[in-house]
Amino acid sequence: MKSIILGSIFALTCTAALAEMPYAGYDRLTVSAPHRTSAVAASVWYPAQTATYRGLVGDNAVFKGTSAYVGAAVKDGKHPLALLSHGSGGNMDTISWLSSGLALKGAMVLAVNHQGSTSGDSSPRRSVRLDERAKDLSAALDELFADPYLAKHVDKSRITSLGFSLGGATALNLAGLRFDGDRYNEYCQGIGKSQADCVFLSKGGVDFSRMPAGFSKAAEDPRVSAVVAIDPGFTYAVDEQSLAKVQQPVLLINIGQEHLWKAADVGPEGSNLIGKLENATYSVVKPGHHFTFLAECKTEGPEVLAAEKDDPVCDDPEGTARAQIHADILEEIARFLKL
Repeated sequence: MKSIILGSIFALTCTAALAEMPYAGYDRLTVSAPHRTSAVAASVWYPAQTATYRGLVGDNAVFKGTSAYVGAAVKDGKHPLALLSHGSGGNMDTISWLSSGLALKGAMVLAVNHQGSTSGDSSPRRSVRLDERAKDLSAALDELFADPYLAKHVDKSRITSLGFSLGGATALNLAGLRFDGDRYNEYCQGIGKSQADCVFLSKGGVDFSRMPAGFSKAAEDPRVSAVVAIDPGFTYAVDEQSLAKVQQPVLLINIGQEHLWKAADVGPEGSNLIGKLENATYSVVKPGHHFTFLAECKTEGPEVLAAEKDDPVCDDPEGTARAQIHADILEEIARFLKL
């Protein structure tokens, strides 16, 4: 009888381990980055083989967090990998809905906090050193590959650079696209003068006529085989000669139509990046606007932001269901990456 009971327990344990996990696996990495004065914080999300304890990632006074199995074993096999770059003033944890969603669809996601343009450390002058952001992701990838356990689960033929807003520019930069300071100066002196990007940077004393060298530097990582850029920044300042360098398939996503930010518009009425890249697909998810990409807000979120005189990142256009837009974005990316 004892052996029967033990056998039954073992069978139940194995069955549970092989069942579909309700949460993705999650862990943290510390990335040694020679181009930074201190280590870069990183996280990795992945399909979980086993259940550990449930943690809540990205939960704060404004945003709802995302559940994950902290430190769980990675699901057997090799998985495609996305390198995720957050937007200006954002961080890897408050866009964990995307990391978790992709992991539940079978991908691994490696995300970082970009020093100088992350939550609590967001400087306009440091944010335009685009090459440093791309190097953060390359260094994180090196760190992941140096981990024997994590590295063996990565399908190295399917590595995607993925980013939102400023992170969208980083994702494109990592694929070979470069940016031209003179063109950006022209944009900010013209149609972009009142746009969110130019306004934010000008408040920090950025001299558009003298953009830092890092704004235009190449930061290509040959390991990247696909690109996803969501409401990407700086596309009016693309170095036309670098367009041919981007041979990978590219998915460009804009959020909203009526409320689409001019600064992020990659369509024919905007920067027309979609018409300039050789192998690009374009999708518009709506209704919504730029901030709809961020995590779902708590009921008290708008009041907290108002008290701190922060951007109204919880306010969506009328009729917008943020969770549905997130689901639509996730589905577009999954379809593009064949997850």
